[in-house]
Amino acid sequence: MPGCGEKLEKLTSGSQFDVCMPGECLQMLTSSACITYNQNAGGCNRMLKVLLHGSCSYDCAYCPVRLDRSRLAFAPRELAETFLNLYQKNLAGGLLLTSGIPYDTDEVMGELIETARILRSGGYSGYLHLKILPGARREDICEAARFADRISLNVETTGESRLRTLSGIKEYAGDIIKRLGWIAEAAPGRHTTQLVIGAAGETDSEIFDCVTSLYERVSPSRIYYSAFRALPKTRLALRESTPAWRSRRWYQMDYLIREYGFNRTELLPLLEDHSTLPNDDPKALLARGREPVDPNSASFADLIHVPGIGTVTAHAILQTRERRTIRTPRDLGVSGSCLKQALPYLAFSGAARQATLAGFR
Repeated sequence: MPGCGEKLEKLTSGSQFDVCMPGECLQMLTSSACITYNQNAGGCNRMLKVLLHGSCSYDCAYCPVRLDRSRLAFAPRELAETFLNLYQKNLAGGLLLTSGIPYDTDEVMGELIETARILRSGGYSGYLHLKILPGARREDICEAARFADRISLNVETTGESRLRTLSGIKEYAGDIIKRLGWIAEAAPGRHTTQLVIGAAGETDSEIFDCVTSLYERVSPSRIYYSAFRALPKTRLALRESTPAWRSRRWYQMDYLIREYGFNRTELLPLLEDHSTLPNDDPKALLARGREPVDPNSASFADLIHVPGIGTVTAHAILQTRERRTIRTPRDLGVSGSCLKQALPYLAFSGAARQATLAGFR
């Protein structure tokens, strides 16, 4: 029988493509556990990401889990006790628990929930993220939300026709979209989803429609973007991997939608020929067609359209100008790197607009 260390090594490796919080970085976990985490990211501390079951009967074309015939798995109590041991030794500070689906979805969901129940009854009050399985029952989703800080179900792609290229088992409207609605009701403000960019050949225009629809209909706290990687022995092994820049650009687009409130009409021009997102900062692309704004009179909406100025800085500028006139770039109180981005798009009342930092260093 495989030991705990072997299970951890295999079942943490298998979960590497599930995202929980920004900034996490999981190294291979062995019996001498090694988990690293970017402390500046906040949220869930050092994250252990692990599969309950390391094999799957589903047919997802890009997924390495379905290829595993070893059937390595944790029993709920075994995994709960293993994690609690790591937690008590300060080797793990949070848990993302997901699973392959080797048999009935309802049974596996029951095991995920039972693991969470054992953790909570065992005194664990830290961060717990449970992945919801496609086709999960509504009552299981509600129960998962009762135990977990965050729950999620990966939307994977943009629609039924695209999903057909990835799986002949999952049904987009029923197994995914309907369940996302149930998740939103069970855990408002505490649920996320994830898109695999490029796996199904979807265009950026399709992704844009999908993302804006998800934010409007189910209000996820955020959407994650994973660039497709062609993995050996999967059905998509010969397909070209998606360049990493595409997922980075979608994180930037997502921020404009989710945090800045940019509307659909504003963002559509970024899609070249209404299908492709260019490899450039989308906020900078939008700003290039706008007149420079005066920080003394610009609205909040105008300020956050300026590259280098985010919502916090925009609010600070509004407060500053209530006390005094902003005459020079130095008066903005913006860091040098952000100011370098913003300066070409700003005009100061009664002063010639400076195009570089040389005048006030």
